[in-house]
Amino acid sequence: MLLIGNILHVDTKCHRRLLQQSAAMELCNMSSTFSRARSASLRIHAGGWAAAGVFVLAASGCRKDAPPMQAPQVTVAPAIERVVADWDEFTGHFEAVNSVEVRPRVGGFLQRVGFVEGAIVHQGDVLFVIDQRPYQAEVARAEAVLAQARTRNQLAGMEVERAQKLVSTQAISREELDARTSGRAEGDAGVRGAEAAVRVARLNLEWTVVRAPITGRVGRAEITPGNVVQAGPPSPSLLTTIVSIDPIYVYFDTDEQAYLKYMGAQATGPKGREVLIGLANETGFPHEGRLNFVDNRVNGASGTINARALLSNPNGLFTPGLFARVRLLGSQRHPATLVQDQAIGTDQDRKFVLVLKSDNTVEYRPVVTGRVVDGLRTVESGLKPGERVVINGLMRVRPGMKVAATNAAMIAESAAPAPATR
Repeated sequence: MLLIGNILHVDTKCHRRLLQQSAAMELCNMSSTFSRARSASLRIHAGGWAAAGVFVLAASGCRKDAPPMQAPQVTVAPAIERVVADWDEFTGHFEAVNSVEVRPRVGGFLQRVGFVEGAIVHQGDVLFVIDQRPYQAEVARAEAVLAQARTRNQLAGMEVERAQKLVSTQAISREELDARTSGRAEGDAGVRGAEAAVRVARLNLEWTVVRAPITGRVGRAEITPGNVVQAGPPSPSLLTTIVSIDPIYVYFDTDEQAYLKYMGAQATGPKGREVLIGLANETGFPHEGRLNFVDNRVNGASGTINARALLSNPNGLFTPGLFARVRLLGSQRHPATLVQDQAIGTDQDRKFVLVLKSDNTVEYRPVVTGRVVDGLRTVESGLKPGERVVINGLMRVRPGMKVAATNAAMIAESAAPAPATR
């Protein structure tokens, strides 16, 4: 029975080791064979101890140590340092520098539309032509009235000259001279009034040709030929609209903190603070402008203040009303530590990185992160430039674990090669 007890003792230790080394399938098979032999040994005669001794030798084979585990493979890269500027992002929209609603100054039948809808027109181009015949007749009538006034005024002047000669010989009274002098003054006024009427008639005739007041992109024709356009009250007819294209404004609202941070005395003007612009379908902020206006008060209801940037638009890429992403840059630049976003892990409400130490073990390092700059995440505290952090294999290791590290460069994730897929 002592031998059976030894067998049971060895068997228990063997199974405990086999559970720890599940990968060694040969030992598991030996354990299974030994278990069946132990059951049979309880039923055999005490004279069969030689067979049990064989299994003792088999169980003793379970004492062989398993091969050591290999260190997990990770990729590390040194944190880099760059000089960056402060900035904040806002949403805005484009608006034209000049926007005009084209309305007629005189009424009448519309004869012709002289532009292609949606095209670029230049200042002075003919847009619409209104029937000119009534206004040509009015010019002719005003010119005839002017001729009559000049003739009457000329006659009044000659009568004054005769009256002055006759009054010197006392052929007429002084009262007659005064009356003729007054008649000449009335003639002068009549001439001036007729001349003004001629100018008005000529202006009305000129206004029958509606020209572009600014250079820009014209909208659609609101009234087509054959229709009557109204020039008087209650409201003149809207013919079309024109918006200027180059340069163009971007309006956006900033919060109070951004106003205090960026809107200094030199924030606006031709050399004002730099503003970067991006469209909805663009990556980053490829367009540059300058802040040229900040409103004079903060909106008490929303806590924001309106600002405006001016940027060139030579190719007509920007259209009034488009959505814009606005990045307002600060003037102060400072060094910052940057790493890839994939190197940063999350531990509940904290961010961390794993730093490779000199003994090839990894160290848990809590960090405070900032915004993304050129595809890399800024680390405001917790990490120094040059320290090697795990950028690939973060989920395979734990703090204090020894690793097999492969060195790589810290580059923006957009420039990094895509991971291999199976």
